[in-house]
Order: sequence, then structure tokens, then C-alpha cells
Amino acid sequence: MGSALQSFMSYLRLPVLVSSGVAAVLSGLLYFKQNEIIYPRNFPPDARTNVPKPSQFGISDFEDLMIPTPDGETLNAFFLRANKQHARNITILMFHGNAGNIGYRLPIAKILQDDIGCNVLMLQYRGYGLSTGTPSEKGLMIDAQTGLDYVKNRTELRRTRIVLYGQSIGGAVAIGLAAKNLQQGVISGIILENTFTSLRKLIPTAFPPAKYLAPLCHQVWPSEDVLPRITKVPVLFLSGLKDEIVPASHMAKLYKVCRSQIKVWRELPNGTHNDTVAEPGYFTYIMDFLSEHIANED
Repeated sequence: MGSALQSFMSYLRLPVLVSSGVAAVLSGLLYFKQNEIIYPRNFPPDARTNVPKPSQFGISDFEDLMIPTPDGETLNAFFLRANKQHARNITILMFHGNAGNIGYRLPIAKILQDDIGCNVLMLQYRGYGLSTGTPSEKGLMIDAQTGLDYVKNRTELRRTRIVLYGQSIGGAVAIGLAAKNLQQGVISGIILENTFTSLRKLIPTAFPPAKYLAPLCHQVWPSEDVLPRITKVPVLFLSGLKDEIVPASHMAKLYKVCRSQIKVWRELPNGTHNDTVAEPGYFTYIMDFLSEHIANED
């Protein structure tokens, strides 16, 4: 696991929700330019044109996809087939954070594919990387449903168990998608890492000078209100306790309001917002969660 993850760390200096040095400037722009602030899809500067490919990370069994959405956009995605030597009947639908592109997360997907034995669909939101369009809360939810429908309708995956995996804002995407697909058996599990209760509640800590503008934020992502609707899907919470962007209290609150019959809390004591994935035990927690609560479900 280590070498691939180390290469991933070189990408992890992304300002996932930009930090305090420019907060004063951003406060005046929050209302009018909030989409550009919340979805920094152009960082790094070549993130829209330079999307690393799975082959660059030693992944050979993959497909580079362009998936159409119902509203006329086209989403770039990577589909990675599980390592056949120890494949699980699980497909992970992976939702990335709010900066960079899916290529930066390939070392994570490689571990999920090779070491844990899952199929992985890495979906790239509209306006990110080679996907068309402009990101918004409404648009990302259309994208998420498009990804889920793709997995459900792909012949080789029709009997697979679908697990949603979201990091940061990707966790909000996963929660929203699961709440809209509550039919029995559609979604088998959810993995959340360092996500927030809502964007409005995050603004006072992410952008302190803009705290009085928080009610004007039209990108809401109300995970704290949505998550309690999910009661029959196992949820794994992975919380980096040194997260400097999304305070760990947000994850703790989500765990508290979660009403799922199975919910699992795992702490990464030294995990910050961008490097929790590299902390010891991270992938072991995922493997144990899948083995105990997903692979053996009826």
C-alpha cells in the first residue's frame, strides 16, 4: 500500500476550502463568487487539462469513460476492475474532494482495487478535469445519480453491492445520493471521511471574517439534516482528529445524528484534512467494515 500512497501525497497540498490567509478577501466575494470558492476546480492550474491516467500508477485493468448526464453534460470517469485473485462482489462509487481531479486520487483507488479487491468507479464531477459543465450543488447531485445509474445498469455489475465513498465534500455528495435512493438493496454501504455538517455551519471556521454571510450561502449541502433519513445502510465514519479545514466536531456531530442500524466510528488521531488517508489503519478500517457489514449481508 505504501509506495502508491506516498506518490499520492505529492498532490495533497490542495487548498480544500481555502485557508485563512485570503479569508478577508473571500468574505466580500462569498455571495457573488461562492461557486468559484467552494469548487476550486482550476487548482492546480492544469487540473482541467492534465488528468493523470490509471496506467501511470501501474493500473492495467481499467476503462477511461465519458458518461452522459440527463441534463446534457458529459462526465469523465475511470472504472477499475477488482483484483481477480481476491475480488469481492463490491463496487465502490468514489466521490472526490473539491479541488484537483480524479487522477490525483488514483493511488487510493489502486489500494481499493488491488489490496481490498473492489471494483471502483471514480466519477469526476461536472466542471472538473475533462468533464463538461459548471459545478453546483444541484449539478453534482445529478452527476452522483448518473454514476449510480451507470453502475446499476452495467451488465457485469448488476449483482454487485454498491458502496459510496466520499472525502470532504464528496461525503456530502454520498449522503445526499444515499438519501435519494433508499430502496432496499440499492446502496449497501457508505464510507465518509472528513466531511461537514453543512457548508453554512462550516463557513465560520473555514472563513471567520465571512461568518455573518453564512446564511447567504446558496450552496448548502445540509448533510446534518439529510443523514438521519438513512436508517438501513451501514455507515463508516473516518475522522482525522487534526483536520484543520473541517473541524473533527463536524464528523462527530454527523455520527451522533446518524440513525443507521449499523454505524462505525474510527478515529485517525494525527490525520489532517488532506492526509488522513495516509494514516496507519485507514485502509484496514475500510477492509474490516466491508468484510463485517457489506460482504456478508443477506
